[in-house]
Amino acid sequence: MAQNNQQKTQDISSLEKVRRDKLTDLQAAGKDPFVIVKYDQTHHSAQIKEHFEELENRDVSIAGRMMFKRVMGKASFCNVQDKEGRIQVYVARDEIGEEEYKAFKKMDIGDIIGVKGFVFKTKTGEISVHAKELTLLSKSLSPLPEKFHGLQDTDLRYRQRYVDLIMNEESKETFIKRSRIISEIRRFLDDRGFMEVETPMLVSNAGGAAARPFETHFNALDEDVKLRISLELYLKRLIIGGLERVYEIGRVFRNEGVDTRHNPEFTLMELYQAYTDYYGMMELTESMFRYLAEKVCGSTTIVYGDKEIDLGSPFRKLTMIDAIKEQTGIDFDQVATTEEAKKIADEHHVEYEDRHVKGDIVNLFFDEFCEDKMIQPTFIMDHPIEISPLTKKKPEDPTKVERFELYINGWEMCNAYSELNDPIDQRERFAAQDALAEAGDDEAQHTDEDFLHAMEIGMPPTGGIGYGIDRLTMLLTNSAAIRDVLLFPTMKTMKDKNQDTAQ
Repeated sequence: MAQNNQQKTQDISSLEKVRRDKLTDLQAAGKDPFVIVKYDQTHHSAQIKEHFEELENRDVSIAGRMMFKRVMGKASFCNVQDKEGRIQVYVARDEIGEEEYKAFKKMDIGDIIGVKGFVFKTKTGEISVHAKELTLLSKSLSPLPEKFHGLQDTDLRYRQRYVDLIMNEESKETFIKRSRIISEIRRFLDDRGFMEVETPMLVSNAGGAAARPFETHFNALDEDVKLRISLELYLKRLIIGGLERVYEIGRVFRNEGVDTRHNPEFTLMELYQAYTDYYGMMELTESMFRYLAEKVCGSTTIVYGDKEIDLGSPFRKLTMIDAIKEQTGIDFDQVATTEEAKKIADEHHVEYEDRHVKGDIVNLFFDEFCEDKMIQPTFIMDHPIEISPLTKKKPEDPTKVERFELYINGWEMCNAYSELNDPIDQRERFAAQDALAEAGDDEAQHTDEDFLHAMEIGMPPTGGIGYGIDRLTMLLTNSAAIRDVLLFPTMKTMKDKNQDTAQ
């Protein structure tokens, strides 16, 4: 295997030398492609194909990467790929001139070219551009892989996303859809009167979620700071300030592991709406997911893997206690103490830590026995208070809070609360989190005095929710892993610069 990799590297090096020699010849002849600063592009490939009847025999100017070339004596064909797809170009020596035709024959797959010519249809019925003029706009010095499509080495696709986008149409479509998902979310929320805002990424107290933060040092202030793990506490400050409906779409950072559904930096969308509760957030969520499916996928019924998921029917509502009872027969409402809960966990081989109390055990049971069963959209409601330090208690049962998580395809898609707005209660819950941190819980939150002061000014009843944009994109694009929907996912640094192409 090592010998094969070495041979591959040598072959690539020889091909690169040929291409560099061609560039040297071009530069010596005063035809350096890298001095060209612009090219007037009038049309794209899909536009020409969609409007062929209007454009037939009309002149167009296209630009893109040459992905295929077939030379046949006095006439040749090539394919040019732009942002919308590929289109065939017919190149005839008698049309562009003998010298330009020779120059065309020396061009390589991967070169970026400009083509001016007229639109026509070949004898086989393929819509094409008949070239009148060809311009080399950029020389490709490193050859594209011959069999990039379908490579099992997904690591290489993630590291060289630029090549992945060139070679894999499916990958490009995924990221086009991702952009559209975010645009449609903005449109949906703007139509409901929400205001988009931005809040700090570097913070002294990374609160709003149970996660371990990244830490860094601010040289100018000589202070240690953290990268935010959530958007929550600053957005709530804006609710207190009277903005009433706010949202932010931004990067957050959590110093934790990497798997098919988690990346240390990811895109989160959080929104807060004054004068509503978690039922208001359920209505908004169900409406938004249905809207996105229609706009992005063209239907409220979507396919993920071998599953068909119905986003058009009313989403199911189920308490966490009832979900556990449904799957295991255990009713934790009848379990009075932490000791009894731990005994049940032992009997069912559910692992827990000494510091865990009954509410933690309930959450562990849901994770173990229920989460992966939630294929169709299901709101899991009324979480234990111990795992929800920023949420309002249920008036009829203070051991639970007004919180829900939406599950689809066995994944948690969002997390929502009737937000706690009692500053006295909030201080007590922060104190409990401080105690957990002192006991060694790296994910516990810490008291945020400025946030408490803001709450003491007065916070209206508020509903809030957070959505993981990456996971939502996975669902709507039928993508198997979070790295498939991140343009540049977190990867371990390669020490050998040649290792990417040698492996």
